[in-house]
Amino acid sequence: MNAPPSHSLDMYGPSLSGASILVIDDEPGMRHFLTKTLETRVKRADAVGSPAQATRALDEAQYDLVILDNLMPGGTGLDWLTEQKRKGFFADAILITAYADLETAIAALRAGVSDFVLKPFRANQILSAVARTLDRKYLERDNTLLRRELSSGSGHGKLLGNSEPMEEVRAMLARLAPLPTSVLFTGGSGTGKELAARHLHDASDRAVAPFVPVNCATIQPDRFAEELFGIVGAEDRLKPGLLLLADRGTLLLDEIAQMPETVQAALLRVLEDKKVRPVGAEREIPLNVRFLFATNDDIEAAVSAGRFRADLYHRIHVVKIDMPPLRDRMDDIVELAAYFMAQFSAALAMPSLQLDEETLLKLRRYDWPGNVRELRNLIERSVILGGFPEEFSGGGSVIGTQAIENLDLVVQRHILRMVDLCGGNRAEAARRLGVSRKTIDRKMQAWSE
Repeated sequence: MNAPPSHSLDMYGPSLSGASILVIDDEPGMRHFLTKTLETRVKRADAVGSPAQATRALDEAQYDLVILDNLMPGGTGLDWLTEQKRKGFFADAILITAYADLETAIAALRAGVSDFVLKPFRANQILSAVARTLDRKYLERDNTLLRRELSSGSGHGKLLGNSEPMEEVRAMLARLAPLPTSVLFTGGSGTGKELAARHLHDASDRAVAPFVPVNCATIQPDRFAEELFGIVGAEDRLKPGLLLLADRGTLLLDEIAQMPETVQAALLRVLEDKKVRPVGAEREIPLNVRFLFATNDDIEAAVSAGRFRADLYHRIHVVKIDMPPLRDRMDDIVELAAYFMAQFSAALAMPSLQLDEETLLKLRRYDWPGNVRELRNLIERSVILGGFPEEFSGGGSVIGTQAIENLDLVVQRHILRMVDLCGGNRAEAARRLGVSRKTIDRKMQAWSE
């Protein structure tokens, strides 16, 4: 039972590297062999000598997988596993046994064993079984999250814009990325709160783990606890909640002010204890998740009105990032419009519209109550219809999306013209353009260099 040579590490795939595994076997030699085989390949490999010790270990840490012997003093591994499933055990299990009879195989299936390996076995056999089980586990998780993302209309995107307000947001995200701190994103609908949260997750050391966005306003109140915390149902059927699916990753609770009051107390306990108790479970499961929150509501008003717990508000309000409305970052209109134009032209396989100077000026003058989402929808609709609405259409010099670098010249020409019309008064030019005086000064300095 020698460990495989180091050159074979990659053959088992990437699933092992982040996994936590618990070995349950009464034989010291087998425990030693399995932990030595696993510890250089996984994030954590613990071993215990009895089912009772294993139960205590599960109360202290969350494991992705257990490897358990069947015949042990004080009961079989399958009896222990069946009991743990009843209490709320969401990890996968591999049974190691010297007996391959039909009765044992049927009992293993009933107990929810993912795989079993016959003794005696070599190191590569157990590693292959572990890799198969983890691959299947992560594939099921990723499929579940992907289906949620597709059904909710949520998706990936870029945090665009180089305006002063967006540079301030990026600086704060960079500062918070390496920290475990909870963050509350505020701002109007369509300002990019989820994009900022994704940006924070991708910049953190949790980037390889799931990012799970949850819109609290779209979940039925009577199903909220089940969706978030999971459930142990009839016949010990287990459904992991979104908290467990986000393990080692990031969970974004969007529209947090819409969370049912009956769930708020349970969430507060999760935040304080770092453990989750699924509905119907008899045990709490240790949790390793970074929490992010977002709202476009006046959450302080909800607290004052008694709709949102004050203690929960203070728990989630550690650091707040207020996402700027589009009207406060008009410098980003050109980049955003060009990006969405290229995106929808490619996605819809339709010709892109050309952004002329007059259209860009009209886009910049509009107030955008729906923020970036409204601009995105306008561009998509315009690509489909083959032209901009009359209030945004232009007829001046044409600038195509394949020459985006020239759009800066349009911005420069317009700002300089406005400053000239204002007799050199930059403050008045900034007011008319709907941007800050600092923006005008910064661009004028850049153009003079």
